Amino acid sequence: MRIAVIGAGPMGLAAAYQLTRDGHQVVVYEADDRLGGMTASFDFSGLSIERYYHFHCTSDRGFLQMLDELGISSSMRWTETRMGYWYGGLLQDWGNPVALLKFRGLGLLGKLRYGLHAFASTKRRDWQPLDRVEASGWIKRWVGEAAWDVLWRTLFDYKFYQYADNLSAAWIWSRINRVGRSRYSLMREKLGYLEGGSETLLQAMAAAIKAAGGEIHLSCPVQQVVSSDSGQSVAGVQLAGEKFEEFDRVVSTIPLPFVPRLIPDLPAKVQQQYQALNNIAVVCVIVKLDQPLSDKFWLNINDPEMDIPGLVEYSNLRPLDQHVVYVPFYLPGDHPKFQEPDSNFINKVKKYLKTINPTLKDSSFIDIRASRYRYAQPVCQPGFLDSLPPCRTCIDGLWVADTSYYYPCDRGISESIDFGRRLGREAGSAGNSQ
Repeated sequence: MRIAVIGAGPMGLAAAYQLTRDGHQVVVYEADDRLGGMTASFDFSGLSIERYYHFHCTSDRGFLQMLDELGISSSMRWTETRMGYWYGGLLQDWGNPVALLKFRGLGLLGKLRYGLHAFASTKRRDWQPLDRVEASGWIKRWVGEAAWDVLWRTLFDYKFYQYADNLSAAWIWSRINRVGRSRYSLMREKLGYLEGGSETLLQAMAAAIKAAGGEIHLSCPVQQVVSSDSGQSVAGVQLAGEKFEEFDRVVSTIPLPFVPRLIPDLPAKVQQQYQALNNIAVVCVIVKLDQPLSDKFWLNINDPEMDIPGLVEYSNLRPLDQHVVYVPFYLPGDHPKFQEPDSNFINKVKKYLKTINPTLKDSSFIDIRASRYRYAQPVCQPGFLDSLPPCRTCIDGLWVADTSYYYPCDRGISESIDFGRRLGREAGSAGNSQ
């Protein structure tokens, strides 16, 4: 069959990869001028690096299997990383039992309850009982109000804002579980990166798709998915200039809020379901320094003078010639701060980093950039799956999904690959009628 895939992020590429492996003729359309979506790289004053930070865990089976199939497993590197916590004007160790016990700012009982919750979350496998549970109340019942205020509140408030008190506990649990399972002892954490960054994976997937007869068109947005006169089945896609391409099936992997405009023949109820989904945007500032900020890869932050829940010193995972730090500002896309100019966020980051490490000077900042993504993170409320229409739509031959469908897993490259391949298998093998 001739099948169109809309979107060349990891999920779209994974769907196309699976479809070509299964013998279908695939064409991928991407509006951006590069592969990858949120994994895309850019030229950061001579360094090719992702616009938004990414790391890999030892539990990322879908990702690791893809590396094996593409023959690029030798590009995978694993690093022992360290976490930290900026609290009370102090940079403290974090991420292991000793660091928890030494943490300044919380009593012994709060520390013990926090540690028990983290341990139980790492060992839990059955997430369904948490599906309809509200996350902040769930955490408070485990750790108590004191530990919630010190160790959790900032993460919720500065990432989810008005949505902070209506998140799924299953979704939050999956975030704890994934990183916890990447520990290879109580005291040590191991995370991974690819030599050459995510671009290594994206180019290998694209090469495999093309080698199997598939096509990838960049800077080529789809204007509309066209259905038959009766609106019952897919006819093809319309590109710029009223150009129409006929397809037997279409798989869309773009953010769900764009879908009603792209596919106007969907029933009004389905369009309303897409439009009702909430998303968090991100302004991600990436900094190149002439010296380290710290020795931590992941730094949680609870500081009334900093409106961020944390930052990532990426060069403490992937060795680079200079020191690279990502500082993400997560906030709802309709929040007034999201409309502020890049300079506001850049100036904040300079101030925050110099507070954390007073040895930094203005001259320490070699380069600094900001990138924005409107639909960076779905907001998963309790019972989130019930709010999603089926991936296989009522229009015969049409599949629609984005990172929302990973629930309860958080968005990530491995989850994108797993789900994209699932979409590819379904679109390639399903019968011709609903």
